[in-house]
Amino acid sequence: MIDLFTSGMVGHCLSGLTTTTLAFTRLSLQVLEIFVHTDCEMKENQKLVQVTPIEGKEPDEVEERETWDNQCEFFLSCLGYAVGFGNVWRFPYLAYKNGGAVFFIPYVIMLLVAGLPLFFLELVLGQYTSLGPNKIFLHLSPIFMGLGWGMLMVSLLIAIYYNVLLAWALYYTFSSFTKTLPWGNCTNAFNSENCFTSEEAKKCSEKSEFYFNHSCVDAYTYCGFSDMTNVNLTHCVNRTDATNVVWANKSLPLISASEDFFKNRMLQRRDGISWDNMGTLNWELVGCLALAWVIVGLCMIKGVKSSGKVVYFTAIFPYVVLVILLIRGALLEGAYTGIEFYILTPNISKLREVDVWGDAAVQIFYSLGSSCGGLITLSSYNKYKNNCMRDAIVIALGNCTTSVFAGFVIFSFLGFMAKSQGTTVPELVTSGSGLAFVVYAEAVTKMPLPPLWAFLFFFMLITLGLDSQFTMVETLSTAVFDQWPSLRSKKAIVVTIMCFILFLCGLTMVLQGGFYMFELFNYYSAGLSVIILSIIEVSLIAYVYGFRRFMAHVTEDMGIWVPKPLYGYWAITWCFLTPVSLVVILVLTSMKFEAPAVGGYEFPKNIQTLGWFITAASLVLIPILGIYIVFTKEYKGKELVVATEDFCSAHERAQRKKELTQPAAFKSTISHSYNNDAFMEDVVEVPPVDSPNNQYLHI
Repeated sequence: MIDLFTSGMVGHCLSGLTTTTLAFTRLSLQVLEIFVHTDCEMKENQKLVQVTPIEGKEPDEVEERETWDNQCEFFLSCLGYAVGFGNVWRFPYLAYKNGGAVFFIPYVIMLLVAGLPLFFLELVLGQYTSLGPNKIFLHLSPIFMGLGWGMLMVSLLIAIYYNVLLAWALYYTFSSFTKTLPWGNCTNAFNSENCFTSEEAKKCSEKSEFYFNHSCVDAYTYCGFSDMTNVNLTHCVNRTDATNVVWANKSLPLISASEDFFKNRMLQRRDGISWDNMGTLNWELVGCLALAWVIVGLCMIKGVKSSGKVVYFTAIFPYVVLVILLIRGALLEGAYTGIEFYILTPNISKLREVDVWGDAAVQIFYSLGSSCGGLITLSSYNKYKNNCMRDAIVIALGNCTTSVFAGFVIFSFLGFMAKSQGTTVPELVTSGSGLAFVVYAEAVTKMPLPPLWAFLFFFMLITLGLDSQFTMVETLSTAVFDQWPSLRSKKAIVVTIMCFILFLCGLTMVLQGGFYMFELFNYYSAGLSVIILSIIEVSLIAYVYGFRRFMAHVTEDMGIWVPKPLYGYWAITWCFLTPVSLVVILVLTSMKFEAPAVGGYEFPKNIQTLGWFITAASLVLIPILGIYIVFTKEYKGKELVVATEDFCSAHERAQRKKELTQPAAFKSTISHSYNNDAFMEDVVEVPPVDSPNNQYLHI
């Protein structure tokens, strides 16, 4: 079945590639002035009058909501949104940590139980209503209007810090345009005295000495740097406590050249930088952040009409680079050792550990990007009859496959790096930005043509992050246009202002101590809050709106054929397994929660409190806006909970609006035709010229 899905998708992609230059034709009707002339032998009580259209526009005249030019643009946008940095630098680490290939078992189970059902649910919501999150939940259950706004808040918070990652990737990409990579040695002016490389350390070790501050020193001198004295050529002892004996090479906190570049050159995080002293702006990173927002703004200037063309490159290019890197990595000495640690040494006993299942659930949940409003927004630009169930299945499986594939790439290079340094893979494995900007950055310095491989990898990170950032910005701009439709004609201005504001919000993260602010947002923005939003969302569909009623929209209204086994699968997941699994994920995440820290520096209590305010920013909107809905008295009693008549397709809403406006216009025409007072005016109002009620009138 998946093969059929994929072949159909490829056909759409090939079709889309031939039409990427077509412009979007906008519907605009001009208001015409109609002059009615009477016959030269008109009666005495007849007079010539000017007839003008009624103020305002018919629904058909209002600028229509955009749609994707073809299905492939939507597919690639969703895939690019789901596949992000976490697929490259978090999943491989989790697989290694949790038993290798055994980790795939809980990972796939959590995909089927929580990830895929939520993914499909949000695609249906957006495609059926053609609305953004801020409008969908107002019509689905008015008192839960804040749920959609909470999703928008999550996207806003993520968009602020996510582009900082793109700024880092841009910085490394620019730094790759050199003959010798600056993070490959310790001879640069920015290097600290604790910087070392394995090659330089090995040369000193051959002379029974230690590398420190660009030179080789004996054991006595080396131990003295940490206020200790040497016992022999390999050990140091505390001067006041003879029982405190340590290995000499562990007595000083040395850092690799790549970590030194990341910390002291790019971030400029000098000694003394803390939450109490954030330092000054890092102007090089300010420039990279500005460039990142310029790129995003230019690609989003026309909404999905422009971003839909860009994703042909940004969504496909990472796969091309991953294939190239895998081929190159597999040919490196030690690559098999790395892959063996990654997947070829399964530990079955890990399945009995709760943490393994928790890691699988959290990874699949955050990887697919549910409950941030992005999936709803992307599908809201779909054609009404698009088979979004097929798309959900293929994209979810594609996302997971990408994670596994990226693991082979990363661990082949880690195996090579361990071999070249004479260490082991477990000593090199890490998670998060450190894996990409420290460990992998160091690995490419040991390959032939290091600048080439560095450029390919970090440029791939840029394209990998752009797709996700496109969706988050599109989610925010769509909410603005849905809330104030008149702004659709000023899309370029709105997107430009939005990108500029988000750029200003991110400046705190490019201070010398900005890495702390980045980690704070990364830690608190989309953690527990997103899980809670998901629980409310799936419960609203399953228990308030009703599963059968919702599936009727899928099968009858949108015409998507759902086989009975799949129908049963959606029923049991949405109504039971998904809510229960999300509650379990929430509990496990809460139990494993630890205070954020960078290195050995734990964030102060007041900063942690600020982090909880960031988490609450999205959740608090639900009760606040719920109270607002109650006090406006627009909805009363049962109306506060049940779906409104506007929870329907876009064409139904347009038709209803048209039916409501036409009778009023017709009555206005009749009243002027038969009211003698009309003869006292030179101008009367009638419907627009294209209205079926319009006619040439003799008054």
